[in-house]
Amino acid sequence: MNYRALTVSREFGSGGGRIAKLVADHLGWKLLDREIIEAIACSAHVDSHVVSRFDERPESWLSRLNRGAMRGTALSAGVIPDDGTCFDPDTMAQMTQRIIENAWQDGNCVIVGRGAQCILQNRPDVFHVFVYAPTHDRINRLRSRLGPGINIEERLHTIDNERADYLRKRFAEEWNNPHLYNLMLSSLEDEAATARMIEFVMEQTAATH
Repeated sequence: MNYRALTVSREFGSGGGRIAKLVADHLGWKLLDREIIEAIACSAHVDSHVVSRFDERPESWLSRLNRGAMRGTALSAGVIPDDGTCFDPDTMAQMTQRIIENAWQDGNCVIVGRGAQCILQNRPDVFHVFVYAPTHDRINRLRSRLGPGINIEERLHTIDNERADYLRKRFAEEWNNPHLYNLMLSSLEDEAATARMIEFVMEQTAATH
């Protein structure tokens, strides 16, 4: 059985996004990474910067409480909020899931993050990868990308925690749970070599299905 899709989860700074693109380019598959944000922005008629604020980030309890209180206040005043025009983290999650499921149905796609490993977990024709790297390698990758004045270690910790919390709160799953993935690997300095490793394992496992 051939795989229809590949999901790539990644530690921040591991090069996972670029590795996913290398795989997609080599296989001639469609890449869904930043493209998911643009698709949601277009469909919801909101600015992509607004969508980015919710991207793989859990909603805080205070934000959810405030959103609920605002809705309750509107209802008590006799105003019925139009949920169809309200863009919030729940709307974003629902739209993201639809995009990911549609991409799987179309096939030949590489999906980066966004809980795709959970959304498509029960699809036998999807290969799931988690890319990580030693902290010093991640710092070196990000140093030129983020520029001076950025506490890179703090940024690594913050974004990794956001991604883990997003999966925990949206899917009740632990981000680094090995049972979610077909392959967990440390990225090499040669990101193209890491991409080839992923493709090799996909080929080998597809042949045994």
